[in-house]
Amino acid sequence: MQQAHPSPPPTPPSQALRAPRSGLDRYFGITERGSTVGRELRGGLVTFFSMCYIVVLNPLIIGTVPDSTGMYLGGGAEPNLPAVAAGTALIAGLLSLFMGAWAKFPLALAAGLGLNAYLAYSVVPLPGMTWGGAMGMVLLEGIVILVLVLTGFRRAVFNAVPPFLKTAIGVGIGLFIAFLGLFNAKFVTTAAGTPVQLGNDGSLTGWPTFVFVVGLLLMFVLWIRKVPGAILIAIVSATVLSLVIEKVLHLGAFVPAEGAEAGNPGGWAMNVPAVTGSLIQMPDFATLFTVDPVGGIAAAGVIGATVIVFSLLLADFFDTMGTMVGVASSAGLVQEDGDIPNSQRILVVDSVAAIAGGVGGVSSNTSFVESTSGVAEGARTGLAAIVVGALFLLSTFFSPLVAMVPYEAATPALVMVGFLMMTQITDIDFTDVEVALPSFLTIILMPFAYSITVGMGAGFVMYVLIRVVRGKAREIHWLMYLIAVLFVVYFLRGSIEGLLQ
Repeated sequence: MQQAHPSPPPTPPSQALRAPRSGLDRYFGITERGSTVGRELRGGLVTFFSMCYIVVLNPLIIGTVPDSTGMYLGGGAEPNLPAVAAGTALIAGLLSLFMGAWAKFPLALAAGLGLNAYLAYSVVPLPGMTWGGAMGMVLLEGIVILVLVLTGFRRAVFNAVPPFLKTAIGVGIGLFIAFLGLFNAKFVTTAAGTPVQLGNDGSLTGWPTFVFVVGLLLMFVLWIRKVPGAILIAIVSATVLSLVIEKVLHLGAFVPAEGAEAGNPGGWAMNVPAVTGSLIQMPDFATLFTVDPVGGIAAAGVIGATVIVFSLLLADFFDTMGTMVGVASSAGLVQEDGDIPNSQRILVVDSVAAIAGGVGGVSSNTSFVESTSGVAEGARTGLAAIVVGALFLLSTFFSPLVAMVPYEAATPALVMVGFLMMTQITDIDFTDVEVALPSFLTIILMPFAYSITVGMGAGFVMYVLIRVVRGKAREIHWLMYLIAVLFVVYFLRGSIEGLLQ
């Protein structure tokens, strides 16, 4: 696969062997992977700034929805967003440190989007279900997926996936995160007459959009000029620009127009870039150890709990595999046989992350595709993930500082990475229909369905179907049949849940 990244080319093996190496270098294999300590540090910073929004967004999703008893996550009859934010940062920090130190891979983890929304809007409203019970479902899902990893099943699935589908997954993720960056910055928005539109009214308006465009163009220019730290420089510059603009114009937060209410369409998409009060505050970890798997099973019933755990597991199982492939492809770490260094350890850490998310009361934690932004900055080893983990732990105390970076300053990195990952598409043979159709569905459905899992599932099902139709059923690995059937069940899970109820 192509190695697409803006940093200088890796050190030739002959030079790497002669280069003096510290214990840190030897442990992480920094020189062996063509990186430097400086690039790893920059890459970790970029990854953190690309995904630190989760400290704000996760509380807004799971911290603002009461369970069936009227109680909010963290305890109490009112939302406790600071506690959810602190717990989110704590678990993300610990798991990212674990990934970096043990798996030695430039992959950071945090509460998974989609998984948290499923808990908030589909699980906790169930009669008798509490937030502790919902987190118990997450704990059970993590235990099951860890067993699948330790028995070698999850790795066997990874090895059964054809190389061209792994490439298509990387390309699809590139499109997905590029769209994520554009949408989060409100460069594109939902519309009344069309699914999406440019800006808020079909054109680019507002100072936050100006910050996004400036950050994106600066990133492109610095990358073209091969300036080290291009992505980080652009994020910091755009953040400073946003602070100045907010100080002068007082734009405030984005508020959509509803009915007669004009709202505030010219506001910042998420974090308002302003310094108010103290930058340091003691964290509140009220969400920790509130998990209640027995209560969750009692509320949902054995069949209902099985469906919930299965839904969480299937999304987590394949999202991680896709993210791992995407990060490894961007870093040029996919080996000739299609394997990835320390893939078993990566999968173990990700499985433990699901368990930790349940115990921490902040939803299942999973590998974040935003890690590719750090890879684009030059990260190739676990040292970058350790940097991310340390920053997340610090952010439990410095949440006001994290909140200064608006979406509009951070999301240009996602668009840049989307471009870099898209370059792998030249490795897919679109003249072969057995390759083209599964790859096409994998690539387009990730952004169109807003789900990495859906894109992967459609590609897997089409791969099996088309080879059976062409009389090549015996050439298909048995695990691919199993995966295809599971994805069909996953796609129909709403109808199945309806029948069970």
